[in-house]
Amino acid sequence: MKEKIRKIVRDHAGLAMEIESLDSSSDLYSAGMTSHSSVNLMLALENEFGFEFPPDLLNRSVFESIDSIALAIEGLLPEASHSRL
Repeated sequence: MKEKIRKIVRDHAGLAMEIESLDSSSDLYSAGMTSHSSVNLMLALENEFGFEFPPDLLNRSVFESIDSIALAIEGLLPEASHSRL
């Protein structure tokens, strides 16, 4: 799943650096993601995984890293943690 998220981040987060230079715990905001691009990222993730982030997950910490995004998605889609999308 993290590789799928990494691709979506690369395509939609507007990072100032190459995604390949970041590990999964790197702060995406420090890497150049803006609040506007985080909304684009959120919409792309919702489209890819077929769900909507609930209001309580619409905060900076959820979108801070690939790890935190994966954790949020696994919490919303419990089957995702078993199938390793």
